Amino acid sequence: MTTDAHALLPALAARVRETAHARTPACPCGAATLADRPDATVVRHAGTVAKAHAVDADPAELALRVTAAAHLPGVLLPPLAPTPADLHGRLVTYWPYGEPVDPQDPDAAPWEAAATLLARLHRTPAPTPVPPMRGPAKAALAATRLRDTAPGHPATAPVLAAWAALPAWARGEAAMPDTTTLCHGDLHLGQLIRHPAPAGPWLLIDVDDLGTGVAAWDLARPAAWYACGLLPPDAWHRFLTAYRAAGGPAVPADGDPWPALDVPARALTAQTAARAVTKAALEDRPLDEVERALVDACARMASVPPAAPRG
Repeated sequence: MTTDAHALLPALAARVRETAHARTPACPCGAATLADRPDATVVRHAGTVAKAHAVDADPAELALRVTAAAHLPGVLLPPLAPTPADLHGRLVTYWPYGEPVDPQDPDAAPWEAAATLLARLHRTPAPTPVPPMRGPAKAALAATRLRDTAPGHPATAPVLAAWAALPAWARGEAAMPDTTTLCHGDLHLGQLIRHPAPAGPWLLIDVDDLGTGVAAWDLARPAAWYACGLLPPDAWHRFLTAYRAAGGPAVPADGDPWPALDVPARALTAQTAARAVTKAALEDRPLDEVERALVDACARMASVPPAAPRG
């Protein structure tokens, strides 16, 4: 599949405008580019959003993920069209607009809603066939890119050492120990929206990594942030308590959750650190405070072997 990056954005804007007008003839026109990255270009026109997925997105797998989202109302935002379309060599999907989390108001972060939605997703059998969850594969790409981009950076060695100590499944080199639980695959607060905007219920978005796998992976990013000192203990407690209250299967109903979370949290720490060091190296700048905390956490991992996965 080939792509013309310069032609994509205006073509995507035109296509989403057409789709919005078809949905609402009296469209209150208003356009915005929500994201324009190599892995995703997202454009909004009024109440309609079009997303151009990564150039290497697998058409069959993405179609399965979009179809599954359509069958999970109340958990995932449903698509406006059942299958991705091709536009300038990129697969494009269409969605209703939802109000995102306000990054300027951390006290209002919907940790309970995120945890409850994850628990519901993890308890729901896949409604249609889906591929494996892509979390470990994406983490492996981050490690590979760090190795190729910044082999001599002083932070590269501890990050790659933490990565190498993980079991093969967490590095995307073997099948995951759970092949049936439905997972989001890339949970963070940017993956939640209110729909209908601006005050509807919270829903999960972004199906690029949706699939079956280890449910604890979906809890791993907030767990890693908490372990690195980047997420306040109160926020982590709210998230974990809500997940357990909703019957989430990734961790025991009570007691110590870390035997289940340890390997995924280490993997997400290494992935995030790898991305941070790669970005700093490409920008030819020192690591900032948060990036240094992630690298330091990777260095500490070397002294304690990862726990065996639960289940």
